[in-house]
Amino acid sequence: MRSEPVLVTGATGYIGGRLIPHLLAAGYRVRALGRSLSKLQCRPWASHPAVELAQGDVLDPASLKQATEGCWAAYYLVHSMMAAPDSYTTADRTGAHNMVQAATAANLNRIIYLGGLGKPEDPHLSEHLRSRTEVARILQSGPVPVTFLRAAMILGSGSASFEILRYLVDRLPVMITPRWLRNPVQPIAVSNVLNYLQGCLEHDEVLGQTFDIGGPDILSYQELFNIYAKEAGLARRLIIPVPVLTPRLSSWWIHLVTPVPAAIARPLAEGLQNPVICQENRIREIIPQKLLTCRETIRLALNKIKMQQVDTCWTDASASVPPEWVYCGDVNYAGGTILECGYRVTLRATPTAVWQSLVSIGGENGWYFGNILWKVRGWIDRLIGGIGFRSGRRHPSELYVGDALDFWRVLQVEPESRLLLLAEMKVPGEAILEFAIIPLGPELVELRELSRFLPRGLAGIIYWYSVYPLHQYVFKGMLRGLADRIGRPITAGPERFTPTLPHACRLPRKK
Repeated sequence: MRSEPVLVTGATGYIGGRLIPHLLAAGYRVRALGRSLSKLQCRPWASHPAVELAQGDVLDPASLKQATEGCWAAYYLVHSMMAAPDSYTTADRTGAHNMVQAATAANLNRIIYLGGLGKPEDPHLSEHLRSRTEVARILQSGPVPVTFLRAAMILGSGSASFEILRYLVDRLPVMITPRWLRNPVQPIAVSNVLNYLQGCLEHDEVLGQTFDIGGPDILSYQELFNIYAKEAGLARRLIIPVPVLTPRLSSWWIHLVTPVPAAIARPLAEGLQNPVICQENRIREIIPQKLLTCRETIRLALNKIKMQQVDTCWTDASASVPPEWVYCGDVNYAGGTILECGYRVTLRATPTAVWQSLVSIGGENGWYFGNILWKVRGWIDRLIGGIGFRSGRRHPSELYVGDALDFWRVLQVEPESRLLLLAEMKVPGEAILEFAIIPLGPELVELRELSRFLPRGLAGIIYWYSVYPLHQYVFKGMLRGLADRIGRPITAGPERFTPTLPHACRLPRKK
């Protein structure tokens, strides 16, 4: 075991967020790299004595170089499909070149990269899989040995592939599907992926090598649907393959039925056209382990969801960076007028009691008032191409910075004091929703709810004033609903309030 740390890029992503505790349990020191330091600090492993937190971005050469210094190995677990769905290939290319330069300067012993299966020479290879292969080629062009692990569908609670599978089968007893749903695929359990990733630190035989990794089963997506239905206790689904569903149409169907937006679903749907099975299994001899079957993997994933023990989710990949106008400045933000709507109540309660109900908002708990209105807003957003009302959260009573909360993203969590959410639905501008708890005395607190909106053009201004009456109605109802949830009486309000701080003074200025 070496004393220098191992760099994990994409530390708050689906794989990175699971790999770090896996490595820590094995005794490794880890330097976790993420774009948001506050998001890193909220992770359960952030306080581990063997963890170093580093804020940076693979698209920022200086921060990547600084994060790499002093490390002996690095995991490259970054892809830009979430951050830049319309230009992810360019972003991935740039990030890979930056990694080569940083690794060379730091004289790393190895880079370990997780990509996708697919034959580069296949003219029908999807853009997504072609981009993953290009990233591997760029990384391998440098002097640092690169181990390239090529996986097909990664199955596990919270993975994008598993969530698509789960929602399609759960919600559709009859499915009209593309005929390439009968293409062969070789899924692998996320736990097996983590074991391979760790093993690549411990076996020098893998240096500079490319390996296919997959589970023991080779089956079609249709067979996978049938296995899921049986494990979930559902009736066998009627699947009707047709030749007319293109990847674009399929992605929109996935967009409407599952929480995965079309921008992410389309590259994944395009990849379904390509048979993705292992062409060789050499790594099984180098890093032996028990490979879980698809049935075992789905059963474990469903149990984790039932027990509310989903460690990471595909939605974790958001940058979670507040808009510039939310930070403190010398004067009000010069880029436009910030519009606000705020209400408050006074409660006979402790900050602890109010906080416990506040951080449980959303998901299955609902928004404590007007839930049908929230859902209608989500359906509208979904129809116009937005993420829609995901109706979900990672945990029913915990919130971390970076968590997805229905169609919001958690930007800041100050226990028993403040919760800040960023709107991810389609709106003509930028919107945040802030809750603040202000102690007024023993068993007496003020709870504030403030919506702030930076409109984009005339459309943004029209949008704000058209929904303003609804905001007033819903906000007052939500504050009453929170009081009912806590079970403590309201002594004053709900009433409108005007924020005492200037518009541009909500968060400390970034350094």
